[in-house]
Amino acid sequence: MKFTGWPDPGDLVVGKIDEIEDFGVFVDLEEYEDKRGLIHISEVASGWIKNVRDHVREGQIVVCKVLDVDEGHEQIDLSLKDVNDHQRSEKIQQWKNEQKADNWMDLAVTEGIDDEAYTAIANELIGAHGSLYDGFKQAAIHGEEALSSTDLTDEEIESIVETARENVSVPYVNVTGYVDLENPSPTGVDGIRDALEAAEGNGGIPDEVDLEVNYVGAPEYRIKVKAPNYKTAEAQLEESAQRAVTAIEGHDGDGEFHRERRTDDE
Repeated sequence: MKFTGWPDPGDLVVGKIDEIEDFGVFVDLEEYEDKRGLIHISEVASGWIKNVRDHVREGQIVVCKVLDVDEGHEQIDLSLKDVNDHQRSEKIQQWKNEQKADNWMDLAVTEGIDDEAYTAIANELIGAHGSLYDGFKQAAIHGEEALSSTDLTDEEIESIVETARENVSVPYVNVTGYVDLENPSPTGVDGIRDALEAAEGNGGIPDEVDLEVNYVGAPEYRIKVKAPNYKTAEAQLEESAQRAVTAIEGHDGDGEFHRERRTDDE
């Protein structure tokens, strides 16, 4: 998805070198629709330049700093020398992330909608989280809650979250659920203890997963799972809760798994 507007002075932009002249370099801006900029020869590199082609080539992807924008004359002045290695690397990664997010948008919402509706959905993600990529990333981490402030429909949110969780890689994710355990049988507290040990996996949790069970308030216990991805985390959470329920039922007690914490009034 490309921006239809103009960059602002001071922005870093990604471009592809289109033409090289003795006086400078013309650059097609990759993030903007039908926008082109000029790097004057004095902004290509520091010091005296004998031949511009010693520093750049046609088709090269570059990161430039926007020096000035004249919308009336459709002119954008750029600098290549004012961008350091860290800025260049960070901007290129950001641009690649947005390209990934464009593909995720195609997977999530393009079926049966026109360009205007597509743009509206993308703008909701950008408005909520600053970029398309961050919108999908937050949806992968926090689910529907990450998009609750948008005007997206429930169906659109569900599709975006599903696509995000199938495609976005996050270092580690956390999920939480709750299990109610009651044991009126003679085994009482011992039965509850067995159920909690079962929930914790009795030493059988994968090394890459961190799972802990904490007391919240009778009869409720919190299960927290940290895992490399949502699929693993959700699976481990549900399996933990099921182990606890099965164990307490083995003591003639009752168990129930739920995602949200109970309130005192429930």
